[in-house]
Amino acid sequence: MTFALELAERVKSLTYPTLPTEAVYWAKALLLDLVGVTLAGVNEEAPRIMRKLSERTAARGPAIVFGSDLRLNGLDAALINGVAAHVLDFDDASNTMGGHPSASILPALFSAASEMRGVSGERFISAFVTGIEVNCKMSRGVNFYQYNKGWHPTSTIGIFGCTAACAQLMNLSVEETATALSLVTSLASGVKSNFGTMTKPLHVGHSNRDALFAVMLVKEGYTASPVAFEHHHGYFNAFNGAGNFDMAAILPEWANPLDITRPGMTMKLYPCCGATHPAIEAMMALAIEHDLKPEQVDRIDVLLQTRRLEHTNRPDPQSDLDAKFSTQYVVARALTDRGITMEQFEGDAYKDPVVQNLLPKIHAGTYTEEHFPLDHHFGSVVTVRTTSGLTLSNKVFFQLGRTVDIPAPPEIMKAKFDNCAERTLPSGRVSEIYSTIQGLDKLDDVRKLSELFALNAKTVA
Repeated sequence: MTFALELAERVKSLTYPTLPTEAVYWAKALLLDLVGVTLAGVNEEAPRIMRKLSERTAARGPAIVFGSDLRLNGLDAALINGVAAHVLDFDDASNTMGGHPSASILPALFSAASEMRGVSGERFISAFVTGIEVNCKMSRGVNFYQYNKGWHPTSTIGIFGCTAACAQLMNLSVEETATALSLVTSLASGVKSNFGTMTKPLHVGHSNRDALFAVMLVKEGYTASPVAFEHHHGYFNAFNGAGNFDMAAILPEWANPLDITRPGMTMKLYPCCGATHPAIEAMMALAIEHDLKPEQVDRIDVLLQTRRLEHTNRPDPQSDLDAKFSTQYVVARALTDRGITMEQFEGDAYKDPVVQNLLPKIHAGTYTEEHFPLDHHFGSVVTVRTTSGLTLSNKVFFQLGRTVDIPAPPEIMKAKFDNCAERTLPSGRVSEIYSTIQGLDKLDDVRKLSELFALNAKTVA
């Protein structure tokens, strides 16, 4: 049996009645978070440019472009909403995947539901959970080699979870699902050299669009190689290379447990690259405990794991997007503001003179076994030397929200959702979205939820 067919059989086996209660709980939590950050992201420059272009080039349809009155065909809406979902880098992440699972699935899933009638909340949840499971289990076979090589897993792996989710929602057979998964091996793309630019969220938008596109093509009879994964010129060898992947590690632990339940996803509390979050919390704790002021600092040393530092060692960020990936910038902000907010990555905020004065004093490096096990990718050590000669140090193993074992409290996540969504929609509508998502498994038509994302919502018949 081919790999695509084996994976497709597992995709079809996950239905709502088979899901544990905690999987449904986390699916709603992730959905709420993603909707919020997408609504916050819609007015960023990247999705605004895409919306402007689509008004001239894209066909109209039933799919809502979040936070607007624009309604497009499902493919173009998935593209734009995918960009908006990831543009702030505030969406959830997965330790296993090395990427952002929800942003790589939900924009296309909402588009797919808009093209249909009567997709229930239960069906939507099971498709979403299935997509996350595919993303994470695929990652067990190809990461972190793929990540270290320079691919962006949110798109190069996320496209498979999105394809699986859309295939399940649109009721493809096992054979059709396998074909769709094989097809998107030729559509997976995204390189890390574009981190810190508008192209990074474009990776996510395109993978959403292309996954949905593949499923729609297969429903019309389109074909693909049944051995597109394991062929010597297939996905595994092309993206990883011989000896750098383990296909046998992907399927045996399918849904045992579901990755959405253990280890769970990372809920981001700061709107910047997740690799910097442990350093942010270590610096904030020191600033608060010792009432540190910028003028008291002589030097700050920040240690991260090698893989995390490669794309975050940016001592002189040159744009608001670049600042999201700068360990130096976010640590400076953690000291000056004792918190990280969206406003710090808007306009010319990165040019703040107090922050600019701090940047040359902040030095990033990699930690050793003295600090953490070298295979632990998510810790940070921050050491501050003050002008008076005092040395202060703090170590964070996992930041709050990193796994289900240290979850961000629901009230913090709701506050994040409210703050994000109310940037675009009135508070009354935001409250309605919140309550609708909490009762999603009781909803008879998901369009009743997605309609609330429009500026001028309409009643779904």
